[in-house]
Amino acid sequence: MTLALEEMTAAAPQSGEACSLENYLALPDHSMDSRIAEARERLGASTILLGHHYQRDEVIRFADFTGDSYKLSKIASETDARYIVFCGVHFMAESADILSREGQRVILPDLNAGCSMADMADISQVEDCWEGLERFGLADETIPLTYMNSTAAIKAFCGEQGGLVCTSSNAGAAFRWAFARGRRILFLPDQHLGRNTGHSMGLPLEEMTVWDPWAIQGGQTRERLAASRILLWKGHCAVHQRFLPGHVDQVRARYPGIQVIVHPECRFEVCQKADALGSTERLIALVEQAPAGSSLAIGTEIHLVNRLARRFAPEGKKIVTLDDTGCLCTTMYRISPQHLAWALENLVEDRVVNHIQVRANVKHWARVALDRMLEI
Repeated sequence: MTLALEEMTAAAPQSGEACSLENYLALPDHSMDSRIAEARERLGASTILLGHHYQRDEVIRFADFTGDSYKLSKIASETDARYIVFCGVHFMAESADILSREGQRVILPDLNAGCSMADMADISQVEDCWEGLERFGLADETIPLTYMNSTAAIKAFCGEQGGLVCTSSNAGAAFRWAFARGRRILFLPDQHLGRNTGHSMGLPLEEMTVWDPWAIQGGQTRERLAASRILLWKGHCAVHQRFLPGHVDQVRARYPGIQVIVHPECRFEVCQKADALGSTERLIALVEQAPAGSSLAIGTEIHLVNRLARRFAPEGKKIVTLDDTGCLCTTMYRISPQHLAWALENLVEDRVVNHIQVRANVKHWARVALDRMLEI
């Protein structure tokens, strides 16, 4: 394999001596507001600030655009901005770089903002899986698909092996595309989205097999692998897996008549009990389209749920989280006003910090996988 253990992305060398981040982290959140606003004004159209839906309010309110990772990356690539400051997580910044125009540079305010789901599919493990399928004579009839929530290396692997990337909103179309080209799908890295998508297409659960990267031969026999139609990588979203079937029962008992809508990254049993499934953008649309006075319980990240609750309160819509213990994305939460101010003020001084740059060969194949997605 051409993508083996090589480091796939890196923080590029910095220009000049950056301002010390530690000096920023010692200051309170509210003290950053005027500094962020001033830096943004000085940078003008040279810089675009992207905020994922799951970002904390103190950060996302400064964003030029809000949305999911693919939507934001696409928007940024269509602007004339020289700098793309992505308030999200590492794989999102990688995706922005993959789709960026020549001369654009992507900045992630905190390099520690990762994604536990994306980290559950390491490129070396995926290559080991593929080599196992090759030994069994199953690789030629298997199409690898990866969720957008994956590293650039995994996207590139799928592109090089004839597969593509999908989002939660077009996973069904991606599955149909793959089944037209092979008998079997290897779906990375979220088993729940893969299972829920396969089930929605009429595939029985018995034809979906989980590949455990930490077990010998994925924890499966050749016969079981050969009989499967979908190989589900054993990965999940730490936020959405927290929701349980009992949470649906509890919220219905507490709020009779409430509509339950959840993200397809939730467990199969939760999705089966819900009234509707949808990507983040779809969940927002369902709330927007609900009649005034409606009650909805949403199974997704708590910052988004709270934001929707405030936004639609004037219309008499009651929006609650499916689990009232709260489910925030801890890695998204790492992007703070201090990190944002630090990145922007360094740009004002013509210093680029935390530049995310996907290596050329990885970028090529990842772009192939993304372009195939656009074709469907």
